[in-house]
Amino acid sequence: MTDNEMIELYFARSESAIEETDRKYGGFLRGLTFGILGSAEDSEECVNDTYMRLWELIPPQRPESFRAFAARIARNLALNMLERMSAKKRGGRYGACYDELSECIPSPDNVEKSVEDRQLAGLLDKFVRSLGREKQLIFLKRYWYMCTVGEIADEMNISESKVKMSLRRTREKLREFLEKEGIRI
Repeated sequence: MTDNEMIELYFARSESAIEETDRKYGGFLRGLTFGILGSAEDSEECVNDTYMRLWELIPPQRPESFRAFAARIARNLALNMLERMSAKKRGGRYGACYDELSECIPSPDNVEKSVEDRQLAGLLDKFVRSLGREKQLIFLKRYWYMCTVGEIADEMNISESKVKMSLRRTREKLREFLEKEGIRI
């Protein structure tokens, strides 16, 4: 079933829309949320919540990329759950991701003062698209899917030092790119 056919099922308010979504993207969404949460139970809860949000949002929204739309919802739900679960203790695997990016992404206060969130998102998208395929994958696996350096190295069959060097250089390029675009860090 195509994504457009699935979206039409949501517009028709057919319960088979959720079944088709699970059939086509359930594994992907579970993998994404499990990578963030590290728990199959919590991951399953996020995926079910994702289906509920899709049901609520379609209609009226008609996403251009259904997979990306569902992934963004699932990722945000997983991050929210992770934040709730670790509200008292900061850091760890995900804190490290945010700490690494904090040197090249402005703080939320600066973003509100200097540029709309959408503009920053557009610039980040433009930057990521400008990267070579390998650098793009490493960057996204670390900062979107929140994989550890070791997981990225294993998945891509490269050394951890190569992953670390690529991430460091990409963050430096991102910082330079954003500064050239007028974003104060």
